[in-house]
Amino acid sequence: MGEVPIPTAVEPGRIPRVARLLALAHRFREHFESGQVRDYAEVARLAGVSRARVTQVMSLLYLAPDIQEAILDLPRVHSRPDPLTERGLRNIAAEPECGRQRGV
Repeated sequence: MGEVPIPTAVEPGRIPRVARLLALAHRFREHFESGQVRDYAEVARLAGVSRARVTQVMSLLYLAPDIQEAILDLPRVHSRPDPLTERGLRNIAAEPECGRQRGV
């Protein structure tokens, strides 16, 4: 019989919302690529949000890879509001050139 894993302590605080949204965008993309969903309308219906909201979340994927990595590595948040928001990243994600994203 195999060993039972010992649970580890959960770090206090919560994962920043923008990091959760970016992870969700990656999950949505996986569903598109695998053919599990056809379009944003289907994702929106399944998630119970508008197509516009799905578009906003998916736009996080336009961020440069190193910016995405930094977002996913953000420290846990212990108070509100979050220091970085999805809305605050929209202008950066709208810049198509990764090098210029860092200067926005």
